[in-house]
Amino acid sequence: MPLRRITTLALALSATAATLTALPGAAAARPPEPLRWKQCAEEQQEPAATAKDDKDAQDAKDNKDAKAPELPPLECATLDVPLDHADPGGRQIEIAVSRLASEKPERRRGVLLTNPGGPGVGGLGYPAVLAASGLPQEVRDAYDLIGFDPRGVGRSSPVSCGLTQEQQDRGNFPAWAHTPGDVLREADRARQVAERCAASPSAPLLPHIGTADVARDMDRIRAALGEERVSYLGASYGTQLGTAYASLFPGRGDRIVLDSNLGPGGYDHRAMRLFARGLEDRFPDFAAYVAARPEYGLGTTPRQVRATYQELARRLEREPVQGWDGAAFRGTTFDRLYVDANMPELAEIWQALDTGGPVPEQPPFPGLEALMSARFAVICGDSPWPRTIREYQRDVRADSRRYPLLGGSTANIGPCAFWPRSWVKEPVRVDDQGPSNLLLVQNERDPGTPLAGAKALRRAFGDRAVLVTVDRGGHGVYPFGADPCADDAVTTYLTTGQRPARDLACAAEPDA
Repeated sequence: MPLRRITTLALALSATAATLTALPGAAAARPPEPLRWKQCAEEQQEPAATAKDDKDAQDAKDNKDAKAPELPPLECATLDVPLDHADPGGRQIEIAVSRLASEKPERRRGVLLTNPGGPGVGGLGYPAVLAASGLPQEVRDAYDLIGFDPRGVGRSSPVSCGLTQEQQDRGNFPAWAHTPGDVLREADRARQVAERCAASPSAPLLPHIGTADVARDMDRIRAALGEERVSYLGASYGTQLGTAYASLFPGRGDRIVLDSNLGPGGYDHRAMRLFARGLEDRFPDFAAYVAARPEYGLGTTPRQVRATYQELARRLEREPVQGWDGAAFRGTTFDRLYVDANMPELAEIWQALDTGGPVPEQPPFPGLEALMSARFAVICGDSPWPRTIREYQRDVRADSRRYPLLGGSTANIGPCAFWPRSWVKEPVRVDDQGPSNLLLVQNERDPGTPLAGAKALRRAFGDRAVLVTVDRGGHGVYPFGADPCADDAVTTYLTTGQRPARDLACAAEPDA
């Protein structure tokens, strides 16, 4: 068995009238043709089939599999958009779009554009997953649910860096750096990934699949649907897309819901380091779960469980077990803590690695290369990352002390340090200028998009946003979190336009 694949993270709301945001030197784009709908092929309805390691999409799929409802049929269409929005008459690429139409025309308000997270994750089947996983009927009646594969992903002109199997197996988390020399060694591997992307056949597309590009595609989808404004429901990385859309097109957004929020910088260098903060926030939930179950033999107090984690990670770094090294162990722990239901499996994995028993089989991951390629293109191109090895050595030293569960990994160097400079864009500016139409929902102990990022985004938006927090762990709130307080707030906003008057803290549910 090869070394365990590390998680691809994630790895997702007094208006001024706005026209299509112009790009410097760009000619006006012609209005898009109306979408021509037809029944989606069965494989198009698969819920983010290449997104196992993005937990928003995977949670939706797990939810679907657990309930085993029949997915409602979707309609599909394609939309031509400029590869470079600054050159609207140049090369065009196709964006795959889906629709689950309201069955109550008399109650229909408009369209609800959706995104399950990523980057690198398709969203074409997401409207069906939402409908089959508890999206309230009054929301389905009020909107046509719209999904799409972002550019560079799935059926929307997918990209590939041609990553080797070894590069795929290493995944998106760098190795833990104990010394400055470890950062230097990781830099060689990171540079090879960036160089492989730059030399790939997809290289002409890679500079043009960033978040701002996708946000502009979203506005082309809005126009092709014949809508003056569009509502939006996005989770995890989907919050970055929603933030970009609300910032670039403030007058084009209707009711915007952002679930499990990245900070105002999106998936940048700070967000990568913040994963370590997220695991520190979330780990006590798992430590308490394991400590209450002495049959696992991993500790009878949360402090002992934490010590077991550190001891196992060090032991596996010295001598991998059944293909699992310390990086795989840390990454899998982080990954499984996105969802409470994964805690029994995670405890069994720890137990097997500790005792030498058989590790529960991990299913193969289809589409990993495409997901990783698109993810690197988006996060490395969306904003500048530090480019000197010394900076990463400094960050590793600080985060290893501050966040000892994961900081020595997430602060380490990655391919973004070597991304071609001409491909890197300035991030979308986020501020308080625009309509007050954003509702942010957030678990307090979210490992993937920690509460600290949501609070920073709330501050950046000022009076444009209201934040609803939930006293629970895990990634994703609506509609999969089953928290009545937060669910009611989102449903009420989407159906009536009424947000909480001020930031709202939802207490823990007794049976959570």
